[in-house]
Amino acid sequence: MSTVNEEAVSNARSLNFLEEIIEKSLADGAVKQIHTRFPPEPNGYLHIGHAKSICLNFGLAKRYGGLCNLRFDDTNPVKEDVEYVDSIKEDVNWLGFQWAEEHYASDYFEQLYDWAVELIRKGKAYVDDQSQEEIRLNRGTVTVPGKESPWRNRSVEENLDLFSRMRAGEFADGEKVLRAKIDMAHPNMLLRDPIMYRILHSEHHRTGDKWCIYPMYDYAHGQSDSIEGITHSICTLEFDVHRPLYDWFIQQLGIFESHQYEFARLNLTYTMMSKRKLLQCVQEGIVMGWDDPRMPTICGLRRRGYTPESIRMFADKVGVAKRDNVIDLGLLEFCVREDLNKRAERRMAVLNPIKVVITNYPEGETEMISCVNNPEDESAGHREVPFSREVYIERDDFMEVPPKKYFRLSPGNEVRLRYAYLIRCNEVIKNEQGEIVELRCTYDPMSKGGQSSDGRKVKGVIHWVSAPHAKEAEIRLFDRLFTRESLDDIEEGKTFKDYLNPASLTVVKGYVEPSLAGTAPGSKYQFERIGYFCADKDSSIEKPVFNRTVTLKDSWSKMAAK
Repeated sequence: MSTVNEEAVSNARSLNFLEEIIEKSLADGAVKQIHTRFPPEPNGYLHIGHAKSICLNFGLAKRYGGLCNLRFDDTNPVKEDVEYVDSIKEDVNWLGFQWAEEHYASDYFEQLYDWAVELIRKGKAYVDDQSQEEIRLNRGTVTVPGKESPWRNRSVEENLDLFSRMRAGEFADGEKVLRAKIDMAHPNMLLRDPIMYRILHSEHHRTGDKWCIYPMYDYAHGQSDSIEGITHSICTLEFDVHRPLYDWFIQQLGIFESHQYEFARLNLTYTMMSKRKLLQCVQEGIVMGWDDPRMPTICGLRRRGYTPESIRMFADKVGVAKRDNVIDLGLLEFCVREDLNKRAERRMAVLNPIKVVITNYPEGETEMISCVNNPEDESAGHREVPFSREVYIERDDFMEVPPKKYFRLSPGNEVRLRYAYLIRCNEVIKNEQGEIVELRCTYDPMSKGGQSSDGRKVKGVIHWVSAPHAKEAEIRLFDRLFTRESLDDIEEGKTFKDYLNPASLTVVKGYVEPSLAGTAPGSKYQFERIGYFCADKDSSIEKPVFNRTVTLKDSWSKMAAK
């Protein structure tokens, strides 16, 4: 696999191979209108890999004046739930797309059953009494042909009777299956009499207990596409070997010929895409839930403060490839920085506070300071922020013994408080343990808003909040959930849990300017000089809670370069 970073991605691009296929099929009249579909299985929450597929399927339909369906592959009632159905629809809508038609594989259960009966009548399917383990062992290997089932040559009448009784619920789970009769010596092992139906006595989220036999994905997929008139069935690369079976069922039934095309799935550094392992993270309490901002789920990214525009930008920059590659997580972070830089209003917040007392500022006085909301957007205007004798600054913005070329606050040195005044540190107050607890400073009353009394220039500019007016807030500093770049290449004897990042969440008590009190959940801001933050759903007027979306700069690439 190759690694792709943001520098390697150009804004200008030529047609990808799927666009070339679509344009050719439209040009030669093979297709009058393209029709795609996004077919998630409702057994978990969608993640960033699904977001790429959503953007691709809906994006191609939109670009070429076609249609895109949302179809739920609900063929396994054991793992599926209406909760997942609802979350998937919310995610697709949030990303900015609306499906032409909403369907479920379960809509077609009767038709799929009738087609299975037709294949039995044609001698192309049979009921097998072997166990799953026996079927697996008799399938053979890449170099050794499989063994035919002892029940492979049952009569059509017997197969029809047994299949009908399977549907009627006469047999237990695993007692019988329906298999396609193709070729047990086929070089593609998926065509060695694949299973079409299995028995599952389980409640279905839509059909209840009407059915106790359920079609396998490889059987339901192509036929569902055909029913809906899907012209371009776009799948990830691992389904490449499934395509001959997809075609075989359609050809044997003589139905509308949908065509399957494969592209490389999204692989992202420091990110786990396995729904099974993500579910494990939720069930074992490793994360707070499916929408934990450390999760790669779409709802997790939304809660963290990502925008649909940033994810669509990311999908566009990643593009469509025919071979697997690994995308640098930094590209996703770059996209959200680019988007939020334009839309997020600026606010001041202090996450690691130290108090500054301006000794020559009048006691009990407060004045309002005009601050720019977004320098990238003039229409965002200004806001008024209170200033007083006591302010908080970041502890990192002061050094008692600074190195050369240190332009922030230090004893005897002068800095500008953002939008406000120049201040000079005159005294450092420490507690009995020798820890700095307060700075005593003086200000230049003539330096408000960028001026100075004598025209002197000061290089250091730091942010602040007025101590009497500041609102205490919980700040959740989220970082990458894993420390290992590739979670598909784990050392022997270890699991993904051995690479959990102990610093993936740090909670601090900070102070924010009063305008952030009562901020609506989902509101996004740039905390000046710190990063981009989003008000969490746990936030309240009494206790604002903010999630860090992303830092202002890519600190991980700098760490890796050391």
